[in-house]
Amino acid sequence: MVPLLVGAAVAVAIGAYARVHQPTGIAVNVAGFSSPQAVKVWLGSGAAFFAVVQLVTALSMWGRLGSFSPSWAGGLHRWSGRVAFLLTVPVAVHCLYALGFADYDLRTLLHSLLGCLFFGVFTMKMLALPKRGLAGWVLPVVGGLLFTVLMGIWVTSSLWYFTTFGVGT
Repeated sequence: MVPLLVGAAVAVAIGAYARVHQPTGIAVNVAGFSSPQAVKVWLGSGAAFFAVVQLVTALSMWGRLGSFSPSWAGGLHRWSGRVAFLLTVPVAVHCLYALGFADYDLRTLLHSLLGCLFFGVFTMKMLALPKRGLAGWVLPVVGGLLFTVLMGIWVTSSLWYFTTFGVGT
């Protein structure tokens, strides 16, 4: 119950901060990209790629891919999760600081809500991982929720950007 409550508190705190913070418009930018938004969509796409790696390795570790369960799946699962999370941090900082909580259309509202939820669910998963005695369904459900939320963020941002502006840098 503690991971759930702390995760909910994190999601609400991020949402509240994003809502009351006056957006600065100042953005994270990386050389080689055409705009800060392009940086965000490519970092977000990298995070989504590593989230798919997470999904496949989790299915392998839980025996859901038949006999495909290599010994390295656990290590790849942990490292792909770390990389996916690290790729989301500059995106989240930019979104929170430069843009705030946007709700001027359904896409941006969903994106803002999912962004807050992502860090709440991530917190919940990280707090649940070391707990012994959890029901066997808890980690797969929380991991699946985390994957689903990140894919929702990707669809409402990167996929939207690529279909609206193209795939260029």
